Amino acid sequence: MSRTIIDVHVLQTVPPSNLNRDDTGTPKTAVYGGVRRARVSSQAWKRATRRAFKDLLDPADLGVRTRRVAELLAERITALREELNGDNALRLAAETLRAATGSKIEVPRRKAESAKKKGEPEPPPESSYLMFLSARQLDGLAEIAVDGADDITAYLKVKENKDRARGIADTRHSVDIALFGRMVADSAGINVDAAAQVAHALSVHQVENESDYYTAVDDQNEKDEESGAGMIGTVDFNSATLYRYAALDVDRLRDNLGAGARSDQPLDEPVRRAVRAFLHGFVASMPTGKVNTFGNHTLPEAVIVTLRSARPISFVSAFEEPVLAARGSGGHLRGACAQLLAHVSDVEKAYEVTGDPTWVLRVGAATEPLAALGTAVTIGGLLDEVTDAVAARSAGRPVREKAEGTRA
Repeated sequence: MSRTIIDVHVLQTVPPSNLNRDDTGTPKTAVYGGVRRARVSSQAWKRATRRAFKDLLDPADLGVRTRRVAELLAERITALREELNGDNALRLAAETLRAATGSKIEVPRRKAESAKKKGEPEPPPESSYLMFLSARQLDGLAEIAVDGADDITAYLKVKENKDRARGIADTRHSVDIALFGRMVADSAGINVDAAAQVAHALSVHQVENESDYYTAVDDQNEKDEESGAGMIGTVDFNSATLYRYAALDVDRLRDNLGAGARSDQPLDEPVRRAVRAFLHGFVASMPTGKVNTFGNHTLPEAVIVTLRSARPISFVSAFEEPVLAARGSGGHLRGACAQLLAHVSDVEKAYEVTGDPTWVLRVGAATEPLAALGTAVTIGGLLDEVTDAVAARSAGRPVREKAEGTRA
């Protein structure tokens, strides 16, 4: 059976930075191909992508991941009926969430004891782990809570009502839940399998972490009453040309999102919107670790997107042999592009997938070899053409590339 998989490959050069640090504050690394590489975890870039969604999608299409989910639901309950507020709204929220997700929603013992010692009111109930719910799911659960407000416990004991609550928690998934999945430890039945997979970003070359020794001067020490700095410290960093990779299972995404419900929009509109947001968010986002210190706001030099029909294919093996700095000019981007081109050509010919449509966004002369891999596009063209191709594939129409830039 033919599948619809989107492969996203990115080459991005980052100057001195500390995008993603370990417990000691040092930039994360990994050994690959026998040498130490810079590494940015998949979690870091997925979070950066999710944060980018706030500028790319309507809030109604997004979810919230928090332990304070009862407070969020209580706010919606009060918005529906003003007299249901305060502790009453929190109680309704907690009971509804328990029925819908099977999770414990209660006041954390540590916080309750601390509040009691201080003579403060009891804090609101929380889930015991981060709970990921969409805006539409929270709206639906608020309606259930309001419907059963007279006696929520008895209301949710009715099988039909409890099933309705669980059904709402397992449908109307937001774009970020559909893409990155959801695990509910107490109720595996409402887990969501992720449609997107994001690899740890790796430098294409060997990297050694460095340390910056810094000092800060006391602004009020105007008369030089004390010599020396008011503060000293060190911050670790590295710089690298990174290979980033993500795969998006469009079929899984469609199952997670469901078909569009609006009569004035195509049925595949939720998928188109999610694909576009994911591509844009993943390509253009940047983890914010130590960004105020380093200001490392770069964009990728090369983005290659391929629409697969069988399975995802990462090209990280192109860099198992680390790229060496170019003689005379230094730098790793040109060598990375050459190695990537050779590897892609060999793999796709060997596995007979050269016909899969590919689009290439690139910047600068160093990336020129990659033009042979597919259709040249800008970021707007990339988003338009990939989403159109996904829609055509879904409708059973053939996906065609432009004549220029296609592979032999």
